[in-house]
Amino acid sequence: MNRRHVLRVLATTAGLFALPTWAKEESYPNRPVTLVIPYPPGGPTDAMGRVLASTLSDILGQIVIVENRAGANGNIGAEAVARANPDGYTLMLGTSGPLAINASLYKNLGYDPVKSYDPIIQVGYLPNILVVHPSVPATNVKELVALSKAKPGTLSYASSGSGASSHLAGVLFNSVAGTDFLHIPYKGTGPALNDLLGGQVSMSFTDVLTAIPHIQSGRLRALGVTTASRSRALPDLPTIAEQGYEGYDVSVFFGIVAPAHTPPDRVARLNEALQRTLQNEKVREFLDKQGLESAPDLAPEALGAFVFQERDKWAKVVADSGAGID
Repeated sequence: MNRRHVLRVLATTAGLFALPTWAKEESYPNRPVTLVIPYPPGGPTDAMGRVLASTLSDILGQIVIVENRAGANGNIGAEAVARANPDGYTLMLGTSGPLAINASLYKNLGYDPVKSYDPIIQVGYLPNILVVHPSVPATNVKELVALSKAKPGTLSYASSGSGASSHLAGVLFNSVAGTDFLHIPYKGTGPALNDLLGGQVSMSFTDVLTAIPHIQSGRLRALGVTTASRSRALPDLPTIAEQGYEGYDVSVFFGIVAPAHTPPDRVARLNEALQRTLQNEKVREFLDKQGLESAPDLAPEALGAFVFQERDKWAKVVADSGAGID
């Protein structure tokens, strides 16, 4: 047997025992996945994350661990995820704050909401409701605007803090409607709501979940929904845009992202698993009770485009507001 024949036999034998391509690749996931919540335990984002993680664990066949990394309006957790290994094992359930608004609000942000992440899926969005104290003589948005212009500087609105969605919703409204609502910031939704119910402030752009019980009891009057479409929770309440202020659209959105440069096949696997998670009956029931509206497009690219759009929109609103945090 000559040398050339020996080499041919060895090559053929090696081919018989070569592993197929799929067997060489690491199966994903083969260990626990971490879902970072950039807010404290017990809040609405935390509750949502835990419900999603439970069902996602079943679908992926691996435990999904919820890790709270709170602080700086979501920035601490967001920065930690941006710096994590892009292997598909670290994700974040982010909101409008860390994924859009904070880029303009904070001067020294340790990440970029567009460049630092690969989008996975938009979970949905939460409308705000423009509500007024019953002492305010307005039954719709146009009447409120007319009242503001007839008595400049007399109407105030409460927010959960400077730079929060409930603050910037008012800034955008003033810009669109030509009003001069006075902003009164509070340390959280609870204190803001208490003063609104007590009549110390005139109105608020609060989330639908907070607003509904007080609308139903008559302690607050709802004038409009802040999103482009009506809320399923309040289908008879027209949007602010419907009432003559076209283009007004404010919501808190929720999206899951991974560190930039996560392998595309893992992004696709996570997106598919999360779509199935959102279709789960128990998950859907929970999200509906929170007043969460479904995203129109669940593709990763749709979340990426939306984050880009929201970042640019809020940059102008933050600039108009004069808000800023070092």
